[in-house]
Amino acid sequence: MAADRTARSRLPDNWHRILTTRVAVALALAVALLSVATAIINIGTDVVYGPLAPYIPEAVRDAAGFTGALTGFLMVGSALALRRGLRVGWWATLLLLPLTAAQGFLQLSQYSLPLVVLSLVTIPVLLLTRKRFDNSLSLSATQIAAGSALVGVQLYGTIGGYALREHFEGIDSILDAFYFTLITSSTVGYGDITPDPESTEALLFTMSVLVLGVASFGIAIGALVGPAIQARITKTLGKMTDSQLELLEDHLLVLGYGELTAPIVDELAANAEPFVVVTKDQDAANELADGDLAVVSGDPSDEEPLQRAKIDRTSGIVVATNHDAHDALTILTARQLAPDARIVAAATDRENTKKLERAGADTVISPSVLGGHLLIRSALGGDDTELIERILGDAE
Repeated sequence: MAADRTARSRLPDNWHRILTTRVAVALALAVALLSVATAIINIGTDVVYGPLAPYIPEAVRDAAGFTGALTGFLMVGSALALRRGLRVGWWATLLLLPLTAAQGFLQLSQYSLPLVVLSLVTIPVLLLTRKRFDNSLSLSATQIAAGSALVGVQLYGTIGGYALREHFEGIDSILDAFYFTLITSSTVGYGDITPDPESTEALLFTMSVLVLGVASFGIAIGALVGPAIQARITKTLGKMTDSQLELLEDHLLVLGYGELTAPIVDELAANAEPFVVVTKDQDAANELADGDLAVVSGDPSDEEPLQRAKIDRTSGIVVATNHDAHDALTILTARQLAPDARIVAAATDRENTKKLERAGADTVISPSVLGGHLLIRSALGGDDTELIERILGDAE
């Protein structure tokens, strides 16, 4: 019983939310992968299964197989959106699940049964975890415009192609017109649908679809996919983007990261103070970035990382690692770049206090000396009890 209580105490307070969210995401991802796998298997299988086999046309079965792969890839995207807790991901997954079940059913194969069952099982799980996915998807005006342009070009090409179908060889339906627009704007161009070379209207229309389609695809990829890639690289490298750095003003710079720095960062984050950490420790940079804390990856004794962190706009500088020698170099560089900034440093060895002051620090505190004074005052009944209790409470 004691072991159970100990294990339970180690769980986070929101463990139930985390568990149910991960189950929903895992099920959605499993349906996505199973949909793709089932479609691939059934494409090369001619054996049908079930009492409804004589009543469902072969063309419908084939269409269900090919579209099942597409739906599976869409489900992968919705599962990733679920993983981020996005409401739009929840809606997309909820709409795709009946479609994957229907596609599995229409394929009439014994290999489709797991897909149908898993899709139907995931629906109630998703409904029960609805409140877990409440994050909104924020799109910039540029991203909305890029997406609208892409959709608009596809509509333009589809409607225009169908209206001019008499001037094209191979366009007989709205689906043919959409197919022509897609392969033209994506520059694939199989050549199975071609404009009448004697029709000026068809040639001009095809050129317009090609130019507008390529442009919309390029803009959409840059605007919609680019920021996601940049955010992932930024998080991996532990760096702020240039646009974020340009917004820095009157912030505190924490140069270096270590055991002495961690409580400082926690205190600043708890008080919602604007700050940036500059550290060459890649693991620490990744950890800070995972916690949505501002960090610039680089050696704080070099000028380039400090300039990127806008040291000329800082309201103050804190240098507190476990390496006094490196801290002295950092202070020298910071003082050179920001002559008027206030620099506060911590000396691991109290003998180095004067050295850090000579390096350019305005105030140098020795944690060991400060801790000794506080312990003695507490033992002698000093009036610093509230401060000591706060420090001990934070340490716990």
